[in-house]
Amino acid sequence: MTKDALDMDFVQGQFPGLAAPWVFFDNAGGSQIVGGVVDRISEFLIHRNVQIGGSYAVSQAAAEGLMLGRKAAQTLVNAARPEEIVFGPSTTQLMRTLAASMRRQFSPGDEIIVSHADHESNIGPWKELEEFGVVVKNWPLDQNSLTMRLEDLAPLMSDRTKLVCVHHASNILGWINPIRDFADFVHARGARLCVDAVAYAPHRAIDVQALDADYYVFSLYKCYGPHTAIMYGKYDLLGELDGQYHWFYGKDKIPGKLEPGNPNYELAYSTTAVVDYLADLGVRQGATGSTRQRLEAAFDAITTQENLLADRLLSWLDARNDCHIVGRGFEPGQRVPTIAFRFDGHDSGEIARAMDAHGIAIRFGDFHSRRLVEDLDESHDGGVLRVSMVHYNTLAQVDRLTAALAEVVSQQALAS
Repeated sequence: MTKDALDMDFVQGQFPGLAAPWVFFDNAGGSQIVGGVVDRISEFLIHRNVQIGGSYAVSQAAAEGLMLGRKAAQTLVNAARPEEIVFGPSTTQLMRTLAASMRRQFSPGDEIIVSHADHESNIGPWKELEEFGVVVKNWPLDQNSLTMRLEDLAPLMSDRTKLVCVHHASNILGWINPIRDFADFVHARGARLCVDAVAYAPHRAIDVQALDADYYVFSLYKCYGPHTAIMYGKYDLLGELDGQYHWFYGKDKIPGKLEPGNPNYELAYSTTAVVDYLADLGVRQGATGSTRQRLEAAFDAITTQENLLADRLLSWLDARNDCHIVGRGFEPGQRVPTIAFRFDGHDSGEIARAMDAHGIAIRFGDFHSRRLVEDLDESHDGGVLRVSMVHYNTLAQVDRLTAALAEVVSQQALAS
Protein backbone atom coordinates (compact mmCIF):
# COMPACT_ATOMS: atom_id res chain seq x y z
CA MET A 1 0.00 0.00 0.00
CA THR A 2 1.40 3.38 -1.02
CA LYS A 3 1.97 5.69 1.91
CA ASP A 4 0.77 9.26 2.21
CA ALA A 5 3.40 11.76 1.08
CA LEU A 6 2.94 14.10 4.04
CA ASP A 7 3.21 13.82 7.82
CA MET A 8 -0.52 13.46 8.28
CA ASP A 9 -0.34 13.70 12.07
CA PHE A 10 1.13 17.17 11.70
CA VAL A 11 -1.14 18.24 8.84
CA GLN A 12 -4.40 17.04 10.31
CA GLY A 13 -3.42 18.40 13.71
CA GLN A 14 -3.49 21.93 12.26
CA PHE A 15 -7.21 21.67 11.38
CA PRO A 16 -9.47 21.50 14.46
CA GLY A 17 -12.49 20.48 12.38
CA LEU A 18 -10.79 17.23 11.40
CA ALA A 19 -11.34 15.96 14.95
CA ALA A 20 -14.93 15.32 13.86
CA PRO A 21 -15.79 11.71 12.90
CA TRP A 22 -16.56 12.76 9.33
CA VAL A 23 -14.38 12.29 6.28
CA PHE A 24 -14.57 15.59 4.40
CA PHE A 25 -14.58 15.03 0.66
CA ASP A 26 -16.53 18.20 -0.16
CA ASN A 27 -13.57 20.55 0.10
CA ALA A 28 -14.23 22.36 -3.17
CA GLY A 29 -17.38 23.65 -1.50
CA GLY A 30 -15.36 24.84 1.49
CA SER A 31 -12.24 23.50 3.14
CA GLN A 32 -11.60 23.04 6.82
CA ILE A 33 -10.01 26.01 8.55
CA VAL A 34 -6.49 26.19 9.96
CA GLY A 35 -6.53 26.55 13.74
CA GLY A 36 -4.23 29.56 13.60
CA VAL A 37 -6.86 31.40 11.56
CA VAL A 38 -9.34 31.13 14.42
CA ASP A 39 -6.66 32.42 16.81
CA ARG A 40 -5.94 35.46 14.60
CA ILE A 41 -9.63 36.28 14.29
CA SER A 42 -10.01 36.17 18.06
CA GLU A 43 -6.85 38.21 18.58
CA PHE A 44 -8.08 40.94 16.25
CA LEU A 45 -11.53 41.10 17.81
CA ILE A 46 -10.11 41.29 21.31
CA HIS A 47 -7.11 43.56 20.80
CA ARG A 48 -7.62 45.49 17.52
CA ASN A 49 -11.37 45.76 17.09
CA VAL A 50 -11.85 49.42 16.12
CA GLN A 51 -12.12 51.34 12.86
CA ILE A 52 -8.90 52.06 11.01
CA GLY A 53 -7.84 55.62 10.28
CA GLY A 54 -7.61 56.94 13.82
CA SER A 55 -4.54 58.44 15.45
CA TYR A 56 -4.83 56.37 18.63
CA ALA A 57 -2.89 53.18 19.22
CA VAL A 58 -5.68 50.62 18.88
CA SER A 59 -6.80 52.10 15.56
CA GLN A 60 -3.20 51.99 14.39
CA ALA A 61 -3.07 48.33 15.42
CA ALA A 62 -6.23 47.66 13.42
CA ALA A 63 -4.71 49.29 10.34
CA GLU A 64 -1.55 47.27 10.87
CA GLY A 65 -3.60 44.06 11.03
CA LEU A 66 -5.37 44.85 7.77
CA MET A 67 -2.07 45.61 6.04
CA LEU A 68 -0.53 42.42 7.41
CA GLY A 69 -3.45 40.55 5.85
CA ARG A 70 -2.82 42.25 2.50
CA LYS A 71 0.87 41.44 2.67
CA ALA A 72 0.08 37.81 3.48
CA ALA A 73 -2.24 37.63 0.47
CA GLN A 74 0.47 39.32 -1.59
CA THR A 75 2.84 36.53 -0.59
CA LEU A 76 0.20 33.88 -1.26
CA VAL A 77 -0.24 34.96 -4.89
CA ASN A 78 3.18 36.62 -5.41
CA ALA A 79 1.71 40.03 -6.26
CA ALA A 80 4.08 42.95 -6.84
CA ARG A 81 2.62 45.05 -4.02
CA PRO A 82 0.01 44.66 -1.25
CA GLU A 83 -2.23 47.31 -2.79
CA GLU A 84 -2.96 44.86 -5.61
CA ILE A 85 -5.03 42.79 -3.15
CA VAL A 86 -8.76 43.46 -2.83
CA PHE A 87 -10.73 41.67 -0.12
CA GLY A 88 -14.41 40.80 -0.44
CA PRO A 89 -16.98 38.39 0.98
CA SER A 90 -16.83 35.84 -1.85
CA THR A 91 -15.55 35.29 -5.36
CA THR A 92 -19.08 35.81 -6.66
CA GLN A 93 -19.30 39.23 -5.04
CA LEU A 94 -15.80 40.25 -6.12
CA MET A 95 -16.60 39.33 -9.73
CA ARG A 96 -19.73 41.45 -9.52
CA THR A 97 -17.71 44.30 -8.06
CA LEU A 98 -15.21 43.97 -10.89
CA ALA A 99 -17.90 43.91 -13.57
CA ALA A 100 -19.63 46.97 -12.11
CA SER A 101 -16.30 48.80 -11.83
CA MET A 102 -15.43 48.04 -15.48
CA ARG A 103 -18.81 48.82 -17.00
CA ARG A 104 -17.99 52.32 -18.20
CA GLN A 105 -14.86 51.02 -19.92
CA PHE A 106 -17.10 49.27 -22.45
CA SER A 107 -18.92 50.86 -25.37
CA PRO A 108 -21.89 49.30 -27.18
CA GLY A 109 -20.52 46.65 -29.52
CA ASP A 110 -17.47 45.90 -27.39
CA GLU A 111 -17.00 42.20 -26.68
CA ILE A 112 -16.41 40.03 -23.64
CA ILE A 113 -15.62 36.34 -24.04
CA VAL A 114 -16.68 33.93 -21.30
CA SER A 115 -16.73 30.15 -21.11
CA HIS A 116 -19.70 27.97 -20.28
CA ALA A 117 -17.15 25.64 -18.68
CA ASP A 118 -16.78 28.18 -15.86
CA HIS A 119 -18.55 28.57 -12.56
CA GLU A 120 -21.44 31.00 -12.93
CA SER A 121 -19.51 33.60 -10.92
CA ASN A 122 -17.33 34.28 -13.96
CA ILE A 123 -20.22 34.25 -16.44
CA GLY A 124 -23.30 35.89 -14.96
CA PRO A 125 -21.83 39.29 -14.01
CA TRP A 126 -20.42 39.73 -17.51
CA LYS A 127 -23.60 38.65 -19.29
CA GLU A 128 -25.48 41.31 -17.36
CA LEU A 129 -23.46 43.90 -19.27
CA GLU A 130 -25.40 42.90 -22.40
CA GLU A 131 -27.98 45.37 -21.09
CA PHE A 132 -25.51 48.13 -21.99
CA GLY A 133 -24.81 46.86 -25.50
CA VAL A 134 -21.80 44.68 -24.68
CA VAL A 135 -21.60 41.54 -26.82
CA VAL A 136 -20.86 38.41 -24.77
CA LYS A 137 -19.48 35.38 -26.61
CA ASN A 138 -18.93 31.81 -25.41
CA TRP A 139 -15.51 30.16 -25.64
CA PRO A 140 -16.61 26.51 -25.95
CA LEU A 141 -15.09 23.56 -24.18
CA ASP A 142 -13.73 21.08 -26.71
CA GLN A 143 -16.06 18.11 -26.35
CA ASN A 144 -13.46 15.54 -27.39
CA SER A 145 -10.53 16.50 -25.17
CA LEU A 146 -12.67 18.26 -22.54
CA THR A 147 -10.15 21.09 -22.47
CA MET A 148 -10.10 24.79 -23.29
CA ARG A 149 -8.16 25.30 -26.52
CA LEU A 150 -6.75 28.47 -28.03
CA GLU A 151 -7.80 27.30 -31.48
CA ASP A 152 -11.41 27.58 -30.28
CA LEU A 153 -10.79 31.04 -28.81
CA ALA A 154 -9.02 32.48 -31.83
CA PRO A 155 -12.06 32.83 -34.15
CA LEU A 156 -14.00 34.60 -31.40
CA MET A 157 -11.43 37.37 -30.94
CA SER A 158 -11.81 40.66 -32.80
CA ASP A 159 -10.62 44.22 -32.50
CA ARG A 160 -13.68 44.84 -30.29
CA THR A 161 -12.73 42.13 -27.76
CA LYS A 162 -11.86 43.84 -24.47
CA LEU A 163 -11.90 41.00 -21.92
CA VAL A 164 -11.59 37.21 -21.82
CA CYS A 165 -12.81 35.34 -18.74
CA VAL A 166 -11.79 31.77 -17.92
CA HIS A 167 -11.14 29.39 -15.02
CA HIS A 168 -7.71 28.24 -13.85
CA ALA A 169 -9.13 24.82 -12.93
CA SER A 170 -12.62 23.47 -13.43
CA ASN A 171 -14.66 22.69 -10.33
CA ILE A 172 -16.24 19.79 -12.25
CA LEU A 173 -13.52 18.47 -14.57
CA GLY A 174 -10.54 19.23 -12.32
CA TRP A 175 -8.44 20.13 -15.35
CA ILE A 176 -5.79 22.85 -15.04
CA ASN A 177 -5.70 25.42 -17.81
CA PRO A 178 -2.41 26.91 -19.10
CA ILE A 179 -3.19 30.44 -17.95
CA ARG A 180 0.10 31.98 -19.05
CA ASP A 181 -0.49 30.72 -22.59
CA PHE A 182 -3.98 32.19 -22.48
CA ALA A 183 -2.68 35.49 -21.13
CA ASP A 184 -0.04 35.81 -23.86
CA PHE A 185 -2.61 35.05 -26.55
CA VAL A 186 -5.18 37.49 -25.19
CA HIS A 187 -2.70 40.30 -24.53
CA ALA A 188 -1.23 39.99 -28.03
CA ARG A 189 -4.70 40.84 -29.32
CA GLY A 190 -5.18 43.85 -27.07
CA ALA A 191 -7.57 42.34 -24.55
CA ARG A 192 -7.34 41.56 -20.84
CA LEU A 193 -7.74 38.32 -18.91
CA CYS A 194 -9.90 37.65 -15.84
CA VAL A 195 -9.28 34.30 -14.10
CA ASP A 196 -11.51 32.46 -11.64
CA ALA A 197 -9.01 30.52 -9.51
CA VAL A 198 -11.36 29.13 -6.86
CA ALA A 199 -10.83 25.49 -7.84
CA TYR A 200 -7.07 25.93 -8.25
CA ALA A 201 -5.92 27.98 -5.26
CA PRO A 202 -6.02 25.24 -2.56
CA HIS A 203 -3.87 22.90 -4.63
CA ARG A 204 -0.96 24.74 -6.25
CA ALA A 205 1.27 27.71 -5.59
CA ILE A 206 -0.04 30.83 -7.34
CA ASP A 207 2.27 33.30 -9.07
CA VAL A 208 0.20 36.03 -10.65
CA GLN A 209 3.27 37.77 -12.03
CA ALA A 210 4.38 34.63 -13.85
CA LEU A 211 0.82 33.98 -15.04
CA ASP A 212 0.43 37.62 -16.19
CA ALA A 213 -3.30 37.52 -15.47
CA ASP A 214 -4.88 40.96 -15.22
CA TYR A 215 -7.44 39.93 -12.61
CA TYR A 216 -7.26 36.76 -10.53
CA VAL A 217 -9.94 35.87 -7.99
CA PHE A 218 -10.49 33.08 -5.46
CA SER A 219 -12.20 32.31 -2.17
CA LEU A 220 -10.06 31.95 0.94
CA TYR A 221 -12.70 29.78 2.61
CA LYS A 222 -11.87 27.10 0.05
CA CYS A 223 -8.17 27.60 0.75
CA TYR A 224 -8.00 26.83 4.50
CA GLY A 225 -9.16 30.26 5.66
CA PRO A 226 -12.36 32.01 6.78
CA HIS A 227 -15.36 32.96 4.66
CA THR A 228 -13.76 35.75 2.67
CA ALA A 229 -12.20 36.11 -0.78
CA ILE A 230 -9.29 37.75 -2.56
CA MET A 231 -9.07 39.54 -5.88
CA TYR A 232 -5.68 40.36 -7.34
CA GLY A 233 -5.54 43.06 -9.97
CA LYS A 234 -2.61 44.76 -11.63
CA TYR A 235 -2.13 48.05 -9.84
CA ASP A 236 -2.55 50.31 -12.87
CA LEU A 237 -5.68 48.45 -13.91
CA LEU A 238 -7.20 48.76 -10.44
CA GLY A 239 -6.55 52.50 -10.73
CA GLU A 240 -8.61 52.64 -13.93
CA LEU A 241 -11.65 50.99 -12.35
CA ASP A 242 -14.64 52.99 -11.17
CA GLY A 243 -14.83 52.98 -7.41
CA GLN A 244 -17.61 51.24 -5.51
CA TYR A 245 -17.14 53.31 -2.35
CA HIS A 246 -17.76 57.02 -1.69
CA TRP A 247 -17.20 59.50 -4.51
CA PHE A 248 -14.08 60.90 -2.86
CA TYR A 249 -12.37 57.48 -2.94
CA GLY A 250 -10.36 58.16 -6.09
CA LYS A 251 -7.27 56.68 -7.73
CA ASP A 252 -5.28 57.36 -4.56
CA LYS A 253 -7.58 54.98 -2.66
CA ILE A 254 -6.43 51.67 -4.13
CA PRO A 255 -7.66 49.11 -3.21
CA GLY A 256 -10.05 50.74 -0.73
CA LYS A 257 -12.27 52.20 -3.44
CA LEU A 258 -13.21 48.63 -4.40
CA GLU A 259 -14.02 47.56 -0.82
CA PRO A 260 -17.24 49.45 0.00
CA GLY A 261 -17.77 49.77 3.72
CA ASN A 262 -14.20 48.48 4.19
CA PRO A 263 -13.25 44.79 4.16
CA ASN A 264 -13.86 42.51 7.09
CA TYR A 265 -10.77 43.38 9.10
CA GLU A 266 -10.48 40.28 11.23
CA LEU A 267 -10.94 37.91 8.29
CA ALA A 268 -8.41 39.80 6.20
CA TYR A 269 -5.95 39.71 9.10
CA SER A 270 -6.41 35.97 9.50
CA THR A 271 -4.91 35.45 6.03
CA THR A 272 -1.58 35.69 7.85
CA ALA A 273 -2.28 32.37 9.56
CA VAL A 274 -3.01 30.58 6.27
CA VAL A 275 0.36 31.70 4.92
CA ASP A 276 2.09 30.84 8.20
CA TYR A 277 0.67 27.32 8.09
CA LEU A 278 1.85 26.79 4.52
CA ALA A 279 5.28 28.19 5.34
CA ASP A 280 5.54 25.85 8.35
CA LEU A 281 4.58 22.93 6.14
CA GLY A 282 7.33 23.98 3.75
CA VAL A 283 9.86 24.00 6.57
CA ARG A 284 8.87 20.42 7.36
CA GLN A 285 9.82 19.56 3.78
CA GLY A 286 13.30 20.95 4.41
CA ALA A 287 12.74 24.37 2.85
CA THR A 288 14.58 27.46 4.02
CA GLY A 289 14.66 31.01 2.76
CA SER A 290 11.80 33.47 2.42
CA THR A 291 8.20 32.85 3.38
CA ARG A 292 7.37 32.64 -0.31
CA GLN A 293 10.05 29.99 -0.90
CA ARG A 294 8.77 27.92 2.01
CA LEU A 295 5.21 28.28 0.72
CA GLU A 296 6.26 27.01 -2.70
CA ALA A 297 7.93 23.99 -1.09
CA ALA A 298 4.71 23.29 0.80
CA PHE A 299 2.68 23.30 -2.40
CA ASP A 300 5.17 20.98 -4.07
CA ALA A 301 4.54 18.50 -1.25
CA ILE A 302 0.80 19.15 -1.39
CA THR A 303 0.85 18.32 -5.10
CA THR A 304 2.58 15.01 -4.43
CA GLN A 305 0.01 14.04 -1.79
CA GLU A 306 -2.93 15.10 -3.93
CA ASN A 307 -1.62 13.21 -6.94
CA LEU A 308 -1.63 10.04 -4.83
CA LEU A 309 -5.22 10.68 -3.78
CA ALA A 310 -6.44 11.47 -7.29
CA ASP A 311 -4.72 8.47 -8.83
CA ARG A 312 -6.16 6.14 -6.19
CA LEU A 313 -9.75 7.25 -6.71
CA LEU A 314 -9.61 7.66 -10.47
CA SER A 315 -8.05 4.21 -10.87
CA TRP A 316 -10.87 2.66 -8.84
CA LEU A 317 -13.56 4.47 -10.79
CA ASP A 318 -11.95 3.66 -14.13
CA ALA A 319 -11.77 -0.05 -13.28
CA ARG A 320 -15.53 -0.31 -12.78
CA ASN A 321 -17.86 -1.01 -15.69
CA ASP A 322 -20.88 0.65 -14.10
CA CYS A 323 -19.70 4.24 -13.87
CA HIS A 324 -18.01 6.94 -15.89
CA ILE A 325 -15.72 9.78 -14.93
CA VAL A 326 -16.87 13.23 -16.00
CA GLY A 327 -13.62 14.55 -17.36
CA ARG A 328 -10.21 13.11 -18.05
CA GLY A 329 -8.36 10.45 -16.08
CA PHE A 330 -5.28 10.90 -13.96
CA GLU A 331 -2.47 12.89 -15.55
CA PRO A 332 0.16 14.22 -13.12
CA GLY A 333 0.42 17.98 -13.18
CA GLN A 334 -2.71 18.37 -15.29
CA ARG A 335 -5.56 18.02 -12.82
CA VAL A 336 -6.46 18.79 -9.24
CA PRO A 337 -8.15 16.11 -7.07
CA THR A 338 -11.65 17.40 -7.76
CA ILE A 339 -13.35 14.42 -9.37
CA ALA A 340 -16.87 14.21 -10.80
CA PHE A 341 -18.46 10.93 -11.85
CA ARG A 342 -21.74 9.09 -12.23
CA PHE A 343 -22.90 5.52 -11.67
CA ASP A 344 -24.96 4.24 -14.58
CA GLY A 345 -28.65 3.93 -13.83
CA HIS A 346 -28.37 5.54 -10.39
CA ASP A 347 -29.53 8.87 -9.05
CA SER A 348 -26.49 10.81 -7.84
CA GLY A 349 -28.47 12.41 -5.02
CA GLU A 350 -29.53 9.06 -3.62
CA ILE A 351 -25.92 7.86 -3.56
CA ALA A 352 -24.62 11.04 -1.92
CA ARG A 353 -27.30 10.92 0.78
CA ALA A 354 -26.61 7.25 1.43
CA MET A 355 -22.96 8.09 2.05
CA ASP A 356 -24.01 10.19 5.04
CA ALA A 357 -24.59 7.00 7.02
CA HIS A 358 -20.95 6.09 6.41
CA GLY A 359 -19.73 9.40 7.79
CA ILE A 360 -18.41 10.49 4.40
CA ALA A 361 -19.27 13.96 3.11
CA ILE A 362 -19.61 14.22 -0.66
CA ARG A 363 -21.98 16.24 -2.80
CA PHE A 364 -24.04 16.01 -5.98
CA GLY A 365 -25.51 18.44 -8.50
CA ASP A 366 -24.01 21.02 -10.85
CA PHE A 367 -21.98 23.02 -8.32
CA HIS A 368 -23.00 26.32 -9.89
CA SER A 369 -21.34 25.24 -13.13
CA ARG A 370 -24.79 24.60 -14.54
CA ARG A 371 -24.02 25.58 -18.12
CA LEU A 372 -21.13 23.10 -18.22
CA VAL A 373 -23.11 20.25 -16.69
CA GLU A 374 -25.96 20.88 -19.11
CA ASP A 375 -23.59 21.09 -22.09
CA LEU A 376 -22.14 17.71 -21.04
CA ASP A 377 -25.68 16.29 -20.76
CA GLU A 378 -25.06 15.38 -17.12
CA SER A 379 -27.84 17.37 -15.44
CA HIS A 380 -30.28 14.43 -15.22
CA ASP A 381 -30.75 12.15 -12.20
CA GLY A 382 -29.33 14.54 -9.65
CA GLY A 383 -26.40 15.74 -11.72
CA VAL A 384 -22.92 14.43 -11.02
CA LEU A 385 -21.33 13.10 -7.88
CA ARG A 386 -18.25 15.06 -6.82
CA VAL A 387 -15.41 14.05 -4.52
CA SER A 388 -13.14 17.01 -3.91
CA MET A 389 -9.99 16.25 -1.96
CA VAL A 390 -7.19 18.34 -0.50
CA HIS A 391 -3.85 17.52 1.08
CA TYR A 392 -5.23 16.75 4.55
CA ASN A 393 -7.15 13.81 3.11
CA THR A 394 -5.47 10.41 3.25
CA LEU A 395 -5.21 7.31 1.14
CA ALA A 396 -6.97 5.38 3.90
CA GLN A 397 -9.90 7.78 3.59
CA VAL A 398 -10.03 7.20 -0.16
CA ASP A 399 -10.17 3.46 0.49
CA ARG A 400 -12.94 4.02 3.02
CA LEU A 401 -14.80 6.06 0.40
CA THR A 402 -14.52 3.46 -2.35
CA ALA A 403 -15.59 0.63 -0.03
CA ALA A 404 -18.65 2.65 1.00
CA LEU A 405 -19.49 3.58 -2.60
CA ALA A 406 -19.30 -0.08 -3.65
CA GLU A 407 -21.64 -1.06 -0.83
CA VAL A 408 -24.13 1.73 -1.49
CA VAL A 409 -24.26 1.10 -5.25
CA SER A 410 -24.68 -2.64 -4.71
CA GLN A 411 -27.49 -2.16 -2.20
CA GLN A 412 -29.32 0.29 -4.42
CA ALA A 413 -28.98 -2.04 -7.42
CA LEU A 414 -30.50 -4.89 -5.43
CA ALA A 415 -33.33 -2.69 -4.24
CA SER A 416 -34.26 -1.48 -7.72
